[in-house]
Amino acid sequence: METVSTNRSYGGTQGVYSHASAETGTEMTFAVYVPDHEEGAKLPVVWYLSGLTCTHANVMEKGEYRRAASELGLIIVAPDTSPRGGGVPDDEAYDMGQGAGFYVDATEEPWAEHFRMRSYFEKELPALIAREFPVDMQRQAIFGHSMGGHGALTIALRNPDRYKSVSAFAPIVSPINCPWGEKALGGYIGSDEAAWREYDACALIEDGARVADILVDQGTSDNFLEEQLKPQLLADACDKAGIKLSLNMREGYDHSYYFISTFMADQLRWHAERL
Repeated sequence: METVSTNRSYGGTQGVYSHASAETGTEMTFAVYVPDHEEGAKLPVVWYLSGLTCTHANVMEKGEYRRAASELGLIIVAPDTSPRGGGVPDDEAYDMGQGAGFYVDATEEPWAEHFRMRSYFEKELPALIAREFPVDMQRQAIFGHSMGGHGALTIALRNPDRYKSVSAFAPIVSPINCPWGEKALGGYIGSDEAAWREYDACALIEDGARVADILVDQGTSDNFLEEQLKPQLLADACDKAGIKLSLNMREGYDHSYYFISTFMADQLRWHAERL
């Protein structure tokens, strides 16, 4: 692991780091915020997954999480959304290719070699974080925004014993049932829609996956609300499965980091209660 930069902020250290990933076959960059703590202490960790077009930097620069994370004693890890660099395939559209990994392990060409974000995030990066930072891996939480909200929900549902809590800002709750998801899953996974279900939160719940509870904040003025996000599908799935869902429809808020930063501290406090 290489240190790209470190900065002091709110009584903690905001770092940016890189490493050569065996899963993606590329250099991967990620951000970690570590509050000051007693020597030898292990802190709970909250993973934040970003949305389409984003890198680690978007939430680091605009998410306004450090004050709350410092007060609550939470380490925040923000990985990139896809492999990048020379030799990595891309697409002219913003919703496919670099910046749009959808947290899946691709099986279709030209994506299969490098686009292994599921394995990167579920296996490789946690092992690196556990080795290099003072994290208590028995106390993990996960959240994300939009495509990253999709990632957080599906990863938590597939790994219910790993995460104490899961939340999301404006998540893609059912990629099977929206244009973003149909394009990405078809391109990365192929035409067999049965294989898509492990990357769809609503389908995972329908197929028996369970978590204790879920928190979602969703802006009512989000341009993507009706066509892409469809939070009611998650509400229906949770209701049928007996999962407690706190779905907060935030009046007048959109899909931007103005929205995310407004409710960031609320979500971190929610996670801290469960960690």
